[in-house]
Amino acid sequence: MAEAAHIPSHTILICSKCRGTEEAARMRRTLALGVGDDFAFRAVDCMAGCDFPVAVGFQCDAKATYLFGPIENEDDIAALKDFARQYQQSETGWTSAGQRPKALYTKTLARMPAAARETAARSAK
Repeated sequence: MAEAAHIPSHTILICSKCRGTEEAARMRRTLALGVGDDFAFRAVDCMAGCDFPVAVGFQCDAKATYLFGPIENEDDIAALKDFARQYQQSETGWTSAGQRPKALYTKTLARMPAAARETAARSAK
């Protein structure tokens, strides 16, 4: 019997507009070396972080969603790798600024709570 393919449960979104697809691809390659196989990557044409390029987001079902920027150098990328491990290990994804890697302290553009799917489903009935 063939093994089922591993499907990543987490996604890292990388803006590919402001600095271009080559920079997004470079960032993806660099991040992929340190985050493990539970993360998929997705280039996004725009995440409305144009004043803070490159914007990078983290998503997972039933977890908070994050948007960071500007991601400007290798220290920022190393902090994203650290955050990825922290995010993956968290049941809710929710972290305070003091819990996130120090390099991301002033680079958190957005933190949104997980979608309330159960509440939305009940409201639709």
